[in-house]
Amino acid sequence: MTFEALTEIIVGALPNCDEAKVQPDARLIPDVCADSLDTVELAMALEDKTGVNVPDDLMATFRTVSDLHDYLNEHGA
Repeated sequence: MTFEALTEIIVGALPNCDEAKVQPDARLIPDVCADSLDTVELAMALEDKTGVNVPDDLMATFRTVSDLHDYLNEHGA
C-alpha cells in the first residue's frame, strides 16, 4: 500500500482530519485522530478498504502513521 493510499483512507474515514497533518512521523493521537473513538473508526475503514484485520487493541499500540503503514504492508495491504 502506498502512503498516498493510506492518507486517502485516513482522510475519508476522519472528516475532521487535516490531510496536511497525515505525515509518516505524525502521531495517530492527537495529530491525526482526535481521540480513541477516531482510531476505532479508522480501524474499521482500513479493514473495509484493505481487507486487513486491525483489532482495536492492536490499533491502540500504533504511535505514528508510519507504524500503521508498516503493519498494513506487512499484512498484505
